Amino acid sequence: MKTAVGTAKETTKVSAFADFKEITKARLAISVVFSSIAGYLLGATSIDYTVLLLLIFGGYCMVGASNAFNQIIEKDLDALMDRTKNRPIPAGRMSVNTALIIATLMTLAGIVALYFVNPKTAMFGAISIFLYTCVYTPLKTKTPLAVFVGAFPGAIPFMLGWVAATNEFGIEPGTLFMIQFFWQFPHFWALGWMLDEDYKKGGFKMLPTGKKDKGTIMQIIMYTIWMMVVSVIPAFGITGDLHLSVAAAILVFLMGGIMLFFAFRLFENRDNAAAKKLMLASVIYITLMQIVYVIDKFV
Repeated sequence: MKTAVGTAKETTKVSAFADFKEITKARLAISVVFSSIAGYLLGATSIDYTVLLLLIFGGYCMVGASNAFNQIIEKDLDALMDRTKNRPIPAGRMSVNTALIIATLMTLAGIVALYFVNPKTAMFGAISIFLYTCVYTPLKTKTPLAVFVGAFPGAIPFMLGWVAATNEFGIEPGTLFMIQFFWQFPHFWALGWMLDEDYKKGGFKMLPTGKKDKGTIMQIIMYTIWMMVVSVIPAFGITGDLHLSVAAAILVFLMGGIMLFFAFRLFENRDNAAAKKLMLASVIYITLMQIVYVIDKFV
């Protein structure tokens, strides 16, 4: 039979683990690691499971550290917004010092793990943390261009996997980078549209025009089209060792077309429900697109 003290300790451990997941944004980190794995499988001629495990661990640490630093910097602003006021630091469940220790240790562990993969992978991991923490985060309250800056670290994971597999940076990882780079805009602007009122409480400038207007949606549509175009370029045989069959290219293009459909629905309705559908479509797209790319290589 458990004592009250034992139960309290277990509850504390569960709570601490939940706060660790929240300070590192575990679900986001896992999705980023998924992108890295997809990039690795596309670049690898044979699978080295040690390298793959180091990439998974280092990738999680890289994203987790970035998110922890972000929440340290934005702790006072997070307290103002409904979406973020219950995060560990503004809610008082975690001190800034504890969060800083977590962020620092994860930065060091992530870069070391990625360095054991190869130095180029570690370099891109370090660049990602720097851009997210030191450039994107401070700009969020200054200019909508923050989303453009944030798209760079956000697009690194897909190409990071290729670099981890090949120790080379060229047209192939550059193409993977560009696909995820253009995807960032419809994804984050759809999210920014949904959360615009809450973001304004924290002083964040996330929409390109600063408003939920046709100008914002036109940019969403434009970047979605660019994403669709770039995503099928490997089918034309001009991206080195990165290939895509015609059938896979058609499938990927059609999936992008579904995103574009929801972008036009947002243009018609201009409401949060349409923005949510676009955001969900974007999440499904990026996952399925990477799966199609990987399956197409091995089939």
